Amino acid sequence: MPSQPRGKPVTRRTFLSHTGALAASSWLAGCSSSAPTERTVSRTSSDIELVMLGGDIHTVAADDRHVSALAIANGRIVATGTDEQIRSLMGNRTQRIDLRGRTVLPGINDSHLHLQMWSLNLPPFAIDVTSPAVNSIADCVALVGKAAAAKPPSEWIIGRGWDQAYLQENRAPTAQDLDAVSADNPVALVDFSGHAMWANSIALKLAGIDRNSVPPAGGVIVKDANGDPTGVLLEGAAWHLRNSIPRASRATRKAAIAAGMQKLLARGITSATEPGLLADELALFGEIAAEQGTPRLRMTGLIKAGTNRAQLADALGELKDLPQGDRAFMHYAGVKIMGDGIPTGNKTAWLHEPYEEGGNGSMLLDGDTHRERSAEVRAMIDLIHRAGVQAGTHVTGDRSIDTVIAAYVASQGNTSQPDPRHYIIHADLVSPGTLQTMRTHRIGANFNPEIKHLIADSQVQSIGVERAAYEWPFRTAIDSGVNVACSSDAPVTAGNWLQGLATCVNRLGKQSGKISGPAQRISLDEAVRTYTMAGAWQDHAEAFKGSLTPGKVADLCILDSQLASIDSTQYTNSKVIMTMVDGKIVYNSGV
Repeated sequence: MPSQPRGKPVTRRTFLSHTGALAASSWLAGCSSSAPTERTVSRTSSDIELVMLGGDIHTVAADDRHVSALAIANGRIVATGTDEQIRSLMGNRTQRIDLRGRTVLPGINDSHLHLQMWSLNLPPFAIDVTSPAVNSIADCVALVGKAAAAKPPSEWIIGRGWDQAYLQENRAPTAQDLDAVSADNPVALVDFSGHAMWANSIALKLAGIDRNSVPPAGGVIVKDANGDPTGVLLEGAAWHLRNSIPRASRATRKAAIAAGMQKLLARGITSATEPGLLADELALFGEIAAEQGTPRLRMTGLIKAGTNRAQLADALGELKDLPQGDRAFMHYAGVKIMGDGIPTGNKTAWLHEPYEEGGNGSMLLDGDTHRERSAEVRAMIDLIHRAGVQAGTHVTGDRSIDTVIAAYVASQGNTSQPDPRHYIIHADLVSPGTLQTMRTHRIGANFNPEIKHLIADSQVQSIGVERAAYEWPFRTAIDSGVNVACSSDAPVTAGNWLQGLATCVNRLGKQSGKISGPAQRISLDEAVRTYTMAGAWQDHAEAFKGSLTPGKVADLCILDSQLASIDSTQYTNSKVIMTMVDGKIVYNSGV
């Protein structure tokens, strides 16, 4: 018979007293691995604070090794291996979690997430008009009417989530739809993508938008047959209206962000990148990171570049002046550029070949011509590179991607900055040839599988069958040797990384349930890496996080299932039941 392990099993009472956190749960199912022990940190048995045994632990080591057990001390992973090997490290005070087959992953890194925006777009700060629960114009109007009845005149009503692909009326919404229930309140409803806005007439008036208005570069004011604005605004035109909405108070924003962080920790997310904020907003994240009283998320921040090199220069000055606190929990990495729009029915991504119904889109930087806008983005990227910080550029169309990658390569050739790790955000239609260039120059890609799931079917109408199937080429990019980090882009999506894993593996469209681009599917282990180690690489932080290997921080999450043993279409039925940061429990479902 096997020898009895030393140490005490975790109970609600002992674990609570040991960590000051919620108690550990009982665990179900069973599995183990015979992988060799990894021990690079020298410890005695009295040092080991916690072991996990009998699980399916994805280490995300270089060889994607799975093990059944690991040991933690002083907030770090100190060993991984078989149950027997890890039991041998236990001392009299070592706590034990019996996993009973469940999956353990490194803490999820949502490497492109608009946390402030997502938090402020959740009730009670905004109304939720997310499809398909809200699946018609009438549904949206009813929710706006209910909100208007509870607000004083002139107070703004904001919301997010509508998706024209799911509106049953099969037509675009209008200002008049909202006017009927909000005669005294301005209304601004951002669509699921964040690239379109539906406003009522009062909101348009407050923003100074009428039949004679000229939209900013790349923006669109949708107009009716008479030349009057319909109430739908795209890209820069929507941003213009947003500037008319009173900004939430600092206290409100801080409360929303703090609440949002706790929601993310409950989902197993321990790191995130917040792209494109103003300097005072980044400073607010730094203030939250410095507070020790509540569990914290590890944050990386990018400052908003603006639309020309002069605005960028100002932003770089503000970035330089931000106080550096605890870099492990708030790192100001660089700058986000908004390169183009999106290759949906909006037709605002810049493409080499036209959309199905014509048009090629455009970049969104200042300039009257494609040539001028391309020159502006090249100058901006060179300025960022010379400043010695990282550039993350939103580009989705193949033509805008090629323009930005060429600018990255030129900047890296002109000025020495060791390992800048510039990357492209979204990169929907990045070509195989461009991926090879990216690998050569260590340029990363940040993909969004949850968005792929949402729009896979409707994209055929915008960019055709071939491009819709290729969009977000996981297999080609990984095989090319490019660092591919995956992210939610919430609030564009619900921020469900388990859906992201499922989409990486099966690429099913939400509406049809059909596979979109079977050749671009990847394995579960590869998908897990895109949500963990690849994000750590993007953060310049792979030396201390991203995998469950000795010496790394003990940031991890435990699921209620074993992912490797279930069908990929069922991943979203799994739940995170425990999250740890620095070896401390920051979420426990109490199951």
